[in-house]
Amino acid sequence: MKHSAPFKILFATAALSIASLAAAGPVCTRLPQAKWLTPAQMKAKIATMGYRDIKVFQVSGSCYEIYAHTKDGKRAEVYFNPVTGAVVQNNID
Repeated sequence: MKHSAPFKILFATAALSIASLAAAGPVCTRLPQAKWLTPAQMKAKIATMGYRDIKVFQVSGSCYEIYAHTKDGKRAEVYFNPVTGAVVQNNID
């Protein structure tokens, strides 16, 4: 029983580390920013996809991230591969 306390602490620390990694967002590319589409190029591509009223456009880790509305008026949080412009993850309300 003496060894159960350190094990519990180790387990709790590992669980918190995994949870923080999951909340960090997706990995969109491993290429350097010099290979990325420019913000202007990416915004133009996003507009052709039908997203409008972009409230936030930012770099989030290795992604371009936006908060906007879909063409149907739904709120969207979308992560894009900054090299190809492809959608990596989207959360639409």
